[in-house]
Amino acid sequence: MNIIIVGGGNVGYYLAEKLSDNHYVVLIEKEQKLSEKIAEKINCLVITGDGCDPEVLKNAGIKKADVIAAVTGNDEDNLVICQIAKEIFNVKRVVARVNNPKNEKTFYQLGVDVAISGTSLIAKIIEEEVNWEDFVTLFTFKRGKLSIIRIDLPENSPVVNKKISEIIFPEDSVVVAVMREDDLLIPKSDFIFKGNDEVIAITRVENEVLLLNTLIGKEE
Repeated sequence: MNIIIVGGGNVGYYLAEKLSDNHYVVLIEKEQKLSEKIAEKINCLVITGDGCDPEVLKNAGIKKADVIAAVTGNDEDNLVICQIAKEIFNVKRVVARVNNPKNEKTFYQLGVDVAISGTSLIAKIIEEEVNWEDFVTLFTFKRGKLSIIRIDLPENSPVVNKKISEIIFPEDSVVVAVMREDDLLIPKSDFIFKGNDEVIAITRVENEVLLLNTLIGKEE
């Protein structure tokens, strides 16, 4: 998988270090000294430049990128990077770090696929969402307060083989349908989840990560 990470701070460094073991990673960092320091420590291509510049993104190979993660410390930059990736280069999956939770709704309204603050969860979403699209926000409504999301359950999901009545879901979250192979199922209290179920749920935007943790499990 081809991944571009923009931002070489603590979050970007962690992501590059974690993901470069199994994927082709390019990291873009604006400050030359920091980019040189990262290049010495991590086995990935590090480019010095402004991730908001389309030419820099081209040089990083964005046309072949499966996902781009904008994780700078500036929400405006992260949003611009994601919009360029989506609108100009048609990148399938854009993930953004949100430094100010108040901006989360704006990120979703402007087309960012996943806006999140937890570093380890960003890594989880990059790897798992692109591989098998386990967690996708279909759309938001009620002025960005509610989301309809889709989650593909892995075989090792903590809810597999459990009744829906036995699971503690985040507040204001409800599973409305499950696709199992070619069958559409409307779950009742005795419904039992199975691996590879495609779950459709409604939740508050701020509870998306909690719902991901519930259905897929927290990253250790």
